[in-house]
Amino acid sequence: MSHSFVLAAALLLAPALGAPAPAPAPQVTVPASFGPDSQVSASVQPSTTGYRPEYLENGYSSATYHGPYTGTPTTLGAADGPTTLAASIPALPPNPTATYYNTEGVPLNPMPAPYTPAGGLGTNGTLPRYMVESDFDFESIALGLYQEWIELDLFHDGLARFSDAEFDAAGLGPEARSLIQFMADQETGHSTLLTNMLGERAPQQCVYDYPYTTVREWVDFMQRVTRFGESGVWGFINHLDSREVGQLLAQSIATEARQQQIFRQMSGLTPMNVWFENGWPQSWSWTHLAPYISYCPENTTRLAWQNFPTLRILNNANINRYSPNDTAQDGSETVGPRIADPSRSNITGSCENLNVTGYGCGPAIARNKSEPLSFPGKKILFQWDAPGQAVGPNQSYVTSTTAGAPKFVGWSQQLNLTYSPLTVTSNDTGYTYQPEGFVYGNEGIINGTMAVMLTDVDLFVTPFNVSLLNPHIVALGLYQAG
Repeated sequence: MSHSFVLAAALLLAPALGAPAPAPAPQVTVPASFGPDSQVSASVQPSTTGYRPEYLENGYSSATYHGPYTGTPTTLGAADGPTTLAASIPALPPNPTATYYNTEGVPLNPMPAPYTPAGGLGTNGTLPRYMVESDFDFESIALGLYQEWIELDLFHDGLARFSDAEFDAAGLGPEARSLIQFMADQETGHSTLLTNMLGERAPQQCVYDYPYTTVREWVDFMQRVTRFGESGVWGFINHLDSREVGQLLAQSIATEARQQQIFRQMSGLTPMNVWFENGWPQSWSWTHLAPYISYCPENTTRLAWQNFPTLRILNNANINRYSPNDTAQDGSETVGPRIADPSRSNITGSCENLNVTGYGCGPAIARNKSEPLSFPGKKILFQWDAPGQAVGPNQSYVTSTTAGAPKFVGWSQQLNLTYSPLTVTSNDTGYTYQPEGFVYGNEGIINGTMAVMLTDVDLFVTPFNVSLLNPHIVALGLYQAG
């Protein structure tokens, strides 16, 4: 198609309700109309209040405020529909129409056109409509937009926050910083695209509260944020009612996968250590994202997804150690208590400037570790929150669980969700041993930055129905394997 469905107008946010300071101006454009054939119109005028981006001496810009929310929420809980039909989605037998199997190796049915095998969705010549088509679509893409907004702000923030000298000391010179700036610019396009596909109630950019204090912690945090951003889309993209939205979203999230790999390289981690990327349900992604959103403008569209209690891995490997097995066992080598907080970088025994093959962890195209971050049989120590904690924008969402007592640890990576038994040592602590398992051949399941959870049953799920596990999750965390 020759026409563009991105018509831009400048957007500045209104002040947040009950917030300690007005919201910053987002660094993105918003369309004047939504979708190629949409009748939804919008006219957004620049606000006369709110923070403008701050331009620093190093030439980069960021919002002028990042920090916690100190007001009182005016709304509590996730968005809800008119009614809820059941407590959970039941597990059903296979689709009775899913019976196609080709034993001939050639097309079995009449072809609708030359070089066009029968079948497929959206292949009959109908004009595409690039708009969400259901509540599921809307809530999923709205979550994706929340993700793009934080990445837009996050990528800019570190560039503006840290000096050239700090970047140089971390091994990230001007060309690396230019690449990060380009990735920030990519988020402008991603957030504009998702806004187009949602329409006038697309969520706006918010104010964020970040955990890092050094360049390495910032880069580590970004490899974690892009992990749940990417996995969160792979988990729902093929469930969308709108195939057109899924098409454009796939072209966006493929870029995010590259970002995650680059941030791993900048963190001195192996860029690719799995055969397959893992998909997450939306509530897993929202649980990881929400704690870093401080507050949002008044009337920002809310999400329907669940926030699970946080699961902390007390001895999660510190990626900055040349000997990861020396990581403290009490959680003190994570910069804070939030679910995706990065490893503390100012430590004795750092690998950052160690030029020894197998032990150094400065930025590099590829790194191998003589001593892995984790391994089968490693004892993993957990501590978890009780439900009922206020999280997310304006502290207006509440963590919850419908599960019983925790009995298992679920490990979600690649094409698998495998379990190990949990030994409970108190009301909120316990341990397990990292299990051994293989995808195909000798490719181990557990590797990379991945989701881990406590469950009350060891329910069998597969990549396309993993959300059936949600009612059985006690707490959810982020594990650093490798």
